[in-house]
Amino acid sequence: MKIKMCGLRRREDILFVNEVLPDYAGFILSRPFWRSISLPELEELTGLLDKRITPVGVFVDEAPRTVAGCLESGIIRAAQLHGHEDEAYLKELRDMTKRPVIRAFRIKERQDAEAAERCSADMVLLDGGTGSGQTFDWSLLEAVHRPYILAGGLGPDNIEKALSRTSPWGVDVSSGIETDRCKDIAKMRLFAQKVRGR
Repeated sequence: MKIKMCGLRRREDILFVNEVLPDYAGFILSRPFWRSISLPELEELTGLLDKRITPVGVFVDEAPRTVAGCLESGIIRAAQLHGHEDEAYLKELRDMTKRPVIRAFRIKERQDAEAAERCSADMVLLDGGTGSGQTFDWSLLEAVHRPYILAGGLGPDNIEKALSRTSPWGVDVSSGIETDRCKDIAKMRLFAQKVRGR
């Protein structure tokens, strides 16, 4: 079970993930989200990141060349698309980079899950919203037969329940490992322990 911890923005956050060692560390690179960081901040933070952790840039409706530029620079090793990026966008991005691309889907109804199933991205992330911190109806995932990352309102308090009802390839967490809008090392440790203890 892969673990992605997202929304990292402080040096302390990097120290925390370097201890917990999730598989992926997410950095929000589009404004105006409050967790977003600048490219110079990204470069500083990823420079401190344990090399065993894959840095992922999270983008919302950015130009394909912007995303490809970040990927090809090596500052991130995967991109997560959280906006309205369609198949034409994915094709254009593919023409510029062969790095892994994760496409996020807001799952509100069965058709959303079916769209995720058809998507040509390397991986899909299934969420209740864009960083909403809300879970969704996990029964809708019955329409998804490909590997996926489960996101949306996950935390140490409900991850075991989520994994008993779904079969994701990986899980993504952000607000569920925060206290007062800052990453909380105790919650991060507990989340990882519960995922890895299965």
